[in-house]
Amino acid sequence: MIRGIIFDFGFTLFYFNDVSLEKYLNCYKIGLKKAVEVLNGMGILKQTSETQKFMNKFNTLRTRYFRDSMKTNEEYPTSLIFKQVFEYMNIEEIDEILLDELTTIYHSCEAEEWVPFQKTATTLKELSKIPDLKLALLSNHPHHDTIKNLVQKHKLLQYFDMVITSALFGKRKPHIEIFNYTVEKMGFKEQDKKNIIMCGDEYADIMGAHRAGLQILLFERKYKFPYEKEIPLQNINKIQEISEILNII
Repeated sequence: MIRGIIFDFGFTLFYFNDVSLEKYLNCYKIGLKKAVEVLNGMGILKQTSETQKFMNKFNTLRTRYFRDSMKTNEEYPTSLIFKQVFEYMNIEEIDEILLDELTTIYHSCEAEEWVPFQKTATTLKELSKIPDLKLALLSNHPHHDTIKNLVQKHKLLQYFDMVITSALFGKRKPHIEIFNYTVEKMGFKEQDKKNIIMCGDEYADIMGAHRAGLQILLFERKYKFPYEKEIPLQNINKIQEISEILNII
């Protein structure tokens, strides 16, 4: 008997419009440009040289932390990067409200491109009707509110008992502890794991959940990313359409 389902966000419940690595990275360029325009308007960055220095340092830290996160599964929230750039620039008295505003702006272009799959809403609605079945969302993302706001924007938040991100927890999938944390927050115990499904589209979802003792369900994503890790498991349950999970349940 299935007692819980944990869904990945990107390419499982939502897709990225006209996805390409180039377009995805360009969204971050646009987001950073918008963020520094706010700082220019506030007079925090006064000169072109300061703006360029700020952007260069931000991009350097972001690249470094991305590489580190791939090795260690530690998450480095975008707000932390902004904070460290301000420290590097010797800019003081930057409050948490501004840090969060800048982070939201930085991810705003990306957020505009994420859209639910056609059958995401109806599938979640049907699952929510099953007595005592709990649903959670678990995403690797460096800004918790970006994911939560997207789910809320598309009127899907009501179907989830819990929304967890790596930004909130501090570690990324496939780290086993983020799965354990999600299971605990759903109100389950260790012995319940065998009755919980993790549905995701990549190595981090499937291998992390497998090591944590959860059931696994691979959503076969149509777009392939460069340097994507192969899943070293045989006979994995797979779906190509999110509504197919209703047949499994």
